[in-house]
Amino acid sequence: MHELKGVTRRDEYRALGLSTLAFTVCFAVWTIFSIIGVEIKQELGLSETQFGLLVATPVLTGSISRIFLGVWTDQIGGRIMMTVQMLITAISVWLLASVQTYAVFLMAALGLGLAGGSFIIGIAYVSRWFPAEKQGTALGIFGAGNVGAAVTNFAAPFLVLAVGWQGTAKIYAVVLVAMAIIFYIFAKDDPVVVEQRRTGKKPPSARMQLEPLKNIQVWRFATYYFFVFGAFVAFASFLPRYYVGAYGVSLAAAGVFAGMYSLPGSIFRALGGWMSDVWGARFVMYLTFIVSLIVLFIMSYPPTTYIIEGIPGPDGKPTLIQFSFGIPLYLFVFLSVVLGFVMSLGKAAVYKHIPVYYPHHVGAVGGLVGMIGGLGGFILPIAFGVLLDLTKIWSVVFMLMFVIVAISTIWMHLAIRKMEREKYPELRKETYLSDVPDKPQPAPATADK
Repeated sequence: MHELKGVTRRDEYRALGLSTLAFTVCFAVWTIFSIIGVEIKQELGLSETQFGLLVATPVLTGSISRIFLGVWTDQIGGRIMMTVQMLITAISVWLLASVQTYAVFLMAALGLGLAGGSFIIGIAYVSRWFPAEKQGTALGIFGAGNVGAAVTNFAAPFLVLAVGWQGTAKIYAVVLVAMAIIFYIFAKDDPVVVEQRRTGKKPPSARMQLEPLKNIQVWRFATYYFFVFGAFVAFASFLPRYYVGAYGVSLAAAGVFAGMYSLPGSIFRALGGWMSDVWGARFVMYLTFIVSLIVLFIMSYPPTTYIIEGIPGPDGKPTLIQFSFGIPLYLFVFLSVVLGFVMSLGKAAVYKHIPVYYPHHVGAVGGLVGMIGGLGGFILPIAFGVLLDLTKIWSVVFMLMFVIVAISTIWMHLAIRKMEREKYPELRKETYLSDVPDKPQPAPATADK
């Protein structure tokens, strides 16, 4: 017997499978500029600023749109919203292949950014099919659709060589339309929408859906996601440049090393969801933050040369001993893989929290959290560039992320302790709980004389 009324195991698999496939396609489209962007820049003769704005526009709009798409999904259901979103995005992608002016390219990029909003549509839709104790695993599997970025990185270059960037855009648009039709035909309306139609009850208004955003807890979750997702997106684009500049490797090798970071950041999200169901999302977040702090601290250490004054020689002058210290390439690559792995766990853990705390506001709350996380992928690369210009130290990027994670860890721990004291008021009185044990070590037995 299924925990949710009228929902079978087959319904669960159908909703999760179709949503994950649709999200993978949408994420592949969302990152299409990583491949065709260079061709567009050369053809239009764009400046670096114009090109940067064109590439950043889908990331920005895909992030901001999440909160609105989340609210609308809560109101009318994910089946309709996912279909409409993919059709509108397909029009924008097709438009890329037919425009000639920069202004219209920006408009197309604006519409293309909606593909990034598919994430919150899927989160809100999938969460309604699963009971609370299984939502972490389900949402983690859905989130693994981030692998769509790898699909574009591997497949799109061959398409560009075969049919040009315009043909590639048209193929992507056709695939999106096909996916939209498949989703609409085979997906079902979620149980909440079905119940609303049966009873004639109207869905909550947008104002009611946004009500939880007043809670500081929601913004705390958003801060977590700013790191685990926003920094993930930022590092994925920054690491190739870092490897070339800091270690002098070829661009091809840098791409491989960066891929070793980003791949576990996608595929292990399902594992993070399962761990959140079994051990709790709080445990997974502690694991993510603590391991990230250790890794980022090591990655932050810049190549350094030390000169030590040793014992004076016969001439009375101290012997100068010089040695250098730096993180070798193999160790940095290994640390980046570990970082990508725990960030993937953290992404799943954040979204495990949301349907548990806000089961009737998943779209609105998840939309805000996703928006803040997505903005991290837009803001952090700019911050990286500013810091590099100011300090001329490659590892300053990881110093910044260490500070952000440290603040998030402290905030999370203090919030958890506060929640514990509110739930168990007697803990407030036990100021010296650790110093006054319930059962002190008994005195040693006295030997009989």
